[in-house]
Amino acid sequence: MNAPEILLIDDDLSDIRLVVEALRIARIRHRLNVAQDGDEAIAFLRQKGRFAHAPRPDLILLDLNLPKKYGRQVLGDIKGDANLRRIPVVILTTSESEMNIVSSYDLYANAYVVKPPDLQEFIKVIEVTMTFWLGIARLSPR
Repeated sequence: MNAPEILLIDDDLSDIRLVVEALRIARIRHRLNVAQDGDEAIAFLRQKGRFAHAPRPDLILLDLNLPKKYGRQVLGDIKGDANLRRIPVVILTTSESEMNIVSSYDLYANAYVVKPPDLQEFIKVIEVTMTFWLGIARLSPR
């Protein structure tokens, strides 16, 4: 079986590095692609322009605070698209706002995970999240 494709949508370079490091430390088999703003994420997912040959992700990790197109807008676009809506979207953000949590689930987010500030906790959260989504949960066939 091929390594699962993960699309990380996040504009913060330090958070991107943390996810990369957490995946490495947790020894989670994967292929990671990164989109750094909402427009880039949608182009990647719809295989437009320079992303014409982009792989379809098995899992999306989505930050809410993005330039160009806010994370909830990206989530709405994904879940509103019949070709993309079955891809699990895990919100991975620093926001603990009840409004953000409720609105994310209202837009059919599959999970809402708050990024812990501690490195070891962050690694554990990534490991547990990936173990569930890529090891326990049955993902929809393409």
